[in-house]
Amino acid sequence: MSEVKNKGWTVTLAGLGINLALGILYTYSIFKEAISASIKAHDGRFTWDLANLNDPYAVCCLMFAFAMIFAGRVQDKLGPRLTAVIGGILTGLGLMWVSLSYSLVTWVLGFGVLMGSGLGFGYASATPPAIKWFSPSKTGMIAGIVVAGFGLASVYIAPLSEFLIARFGLSSSMMIFGAGFLVVVCTLAQFLVNPPAGYKPEGMPAVPKPAAGGPTYVVDFQPAEVMRTGAFYKLWIMFAIGSGAGLMIIGNVAGMAKQSLGAMAWIVVALMAVGNAGGRVVAGMLSDKIGRMRTVTIMMTAQAAIMVALLILGSANALFMVLAASFVGFNYGTNLSLFPTSTKDFFGMKNFGANYGLVFTAWGVGGFILPKASQMIVAATGTFNAAYLTAAVLLLVSAGISLMTKAPQKVLVPLKAQFAPPAQAGVTGPFFTHMLKQQASKEPK
Repeated sequence: MSEVKNKGWTVTLAGLGINLALGILYTYSIFKEAISASIKAHDGRFTWDLANLNDPYAVCCLMFAFAMIFAGRVQDKLGPRLTAVIGGILTGLGLMWVSLSYSLVTWVLGFGVLMGSGLGFGYASATPPAIKWFSPSKTGMIAGIVVAGFGLASVYIAPLSEFLIARFGLSSSMMIFGAGFLVVVCTLAQFLVNPPAGYKPEGMPAVPKPAAGGPTYVVDFQPAEVMRTGAFYKLWIMFAIGSGAGLMIIGNVAGMAKQSLGAMAWIVVALMAVGNAGGRVVAGMLSDKIGRMRTVTIMMTAQAAIMVALLILGSANALFMVLAASFVGFNYGTNLSLFPTSTKDFFGMKNFGANYGLVFTAWGVGGFILPKASQMIVAATGTFNAAYLTAAVLLLVSAGISLMTKAPQKVLVPLKAQFAPPAQAGVTGPFFTHMLKQQASKEPK
């Protein structure tokens, strides 16, 4: 048993390490400032329109999310190791490609499409194998630890980026990051492994049998069935709003902080990363105790309050900017812990990779629309006020939706059917699900 426990924590820490590399996405505001400085200096390198500064970041978020659908299926079918290796290769190649060009198109394709796809594969590989090694009572905590790496990455990438850009320039810095992360992710991928078939974590509650001598049932939604539930669309809307509002600030925080901190703006980026990571762990543990949706309600309301504070106080005060960045990071991070665990609770573990891939598209859509809209607002008005107000209202709507969101009616599947290949399982698909529901409804409760 001790060997199994050790393997579970090894997988968790490997996933944490992979996310520590992939979290370079949250340092884009520093790269954007270097690009913006080049544009304004008319030095002949970057010649983009200022309204397009967020385009590589927004496309990366979108590709990240939609790659998760395919990556989740690869993870479910072929395992986390191969999925992570694909992610490391794509991420590394994307960063190295943008190091060779100043073109907006190259940055959209390299940083946006290629790296975004790599992030999707790498991210999809880390959480599912880790939570499979632990009991449901620790799902939130373990998921929070694994995804904390993605949020914590800016703590070291932000100052490192400032150093590398000042010393070698932006292009060489991207080449260094690309080569380094390709090696790191592909190496850590070798430690990702699913538990053996039939493995039951210590502390795993016994699954009740609906009738004496009858088959044991578990919750198991296929991706197509997930999309026919109202709970999926509620989760999707809340995730899109919560993530989009956070990414709107994260993608611009370096520029906002420069108003009060100047060259030390990277400190705000790093503190936001600490909050981001802390939010994932704290929300995961809290949701294990009080429930996922109650925690979502609390966090969405708190994030709306922060947006209102930013609207009123602005970013000129250094102390407030530091505190606001930490709280925005914290509340944003909670989304990346609460929604994967909610997906697992609502729809089951067997198809978690593919199911969470569907839910995660909300992160991409929210991350594409709100940051892009905010950049356009800033370019047109010179202020974030309208963006802050819009985000606050949407977050309050999301908090209201969370109060009405419950786990969908469970699809019950015989435990042995989880491990039977389709050819041996008999009838599959909606008809099979319907028959199982009918059978389950006849069993004593």
